[in-house]
Amino acid sequence: MGTPQPVVPALERLHALPDVELVAAVTPPDRERGRGRQPAPPPVKEASLRLGVPVLQPESLRSQRVRDQLTEFAPDVIVVAAYGKFLPPPVLELPPHGCLNLHPSLLPRYRGPSPVATAILESEDITGVSLMLLDQGMDTGPVIAQLQLALSGDETAGDLTDTLFALGADLLADSIGPWTRGELSATPQDDSLATVSRKLERTDGLADWTLPASTLARRCRAYTPWPGLYTHWQDRTIKLLEVTPLNEQSTPGQPGTVHSGPPDAPIVVSTGDGLLALRRLQLEGRRPVSAREFLAGYPDFIGSVLGDHQTI
Repeated sequence: MGTPQPVVPALERLHALPDVELVAAVTPPDRERGRGRQPAPPPVKEASLRLGVPVLQPESLRSQRVRDQLTEFAPDVIVVAAYGKFLPPPVLELPPHGCLNLHPSLLPRYRGPSPVATAILESEDITGVSLMLLDQGMDTGPVIAQLQLALSGDETAGDLTDTLFALGADLLADSIGPWTRGELSATPQDDSLATVSRKLERTDGLADWTLPASTLARRCRAYTPWPGLYTHWQDRTIKLLEVTPLNEQSTPGQPGTVHSGPPDAPIVVSTGDGLLALRRLQLEGRRPVSAREFLAGYPDFIGSVLGDHQTI
């Protein structure tokens, strides 16, 4: 059971294991996407069809019809990875070896929907991936195995998600056989150490120029690819695709003031602490460009004050 592209490696690893029969994949229904609003399949569906694996796309797992379909497959174990839906008790209780979940954090830290972005926002040096046995809570079940990953400090949430689920695919492939043979045990989480991440909102990406430049740079990485870091200029939205804090620089003008910077950082913005270099930008309706290209088209950008009073 899964949805996005980052979890496809787990599907592929399971399919390739000689002692595993992948009997079905469960993924959400096709959704309209893009400017043409054409139905597009989830990446897990595309990968499953390529591998010849039957696909189910229920709106919910709560209907008796869907439960009957799952029962007909008689799964020994269900693997869940970024599926996006809670599993009701009858589904949790269906496979004799339980429902296993790949979660991209070192549980019990960062339970919930946004563990990767939260690890970046919190300036973690180490994160990882956990293989856990699902229960009725949100990422509260006992942990079967974990892998750690040291962070360099320049990862985006998108890149880090890909890396963690690739590690998770290896962890799953190494663990599923021993788990079903009774050679691994699950360790209850220490709830006293638990932290919970919240669901990201579109408005989280709005740049608050009173924050330090280093915080805004972390937000840019944590919110890539969504919701992104963005600001407003002349009633238009600008996506800030790549930024760098220049904390050693003084902070002239009010927060949000745009200045001309050095040759390697031609656009800098005053923040609550330090300057933030804008290296790649995208004005709404336009393609992404470098700071130098942006200034060539909009030289009056220098001297303006970016703000959040306009509507999105």
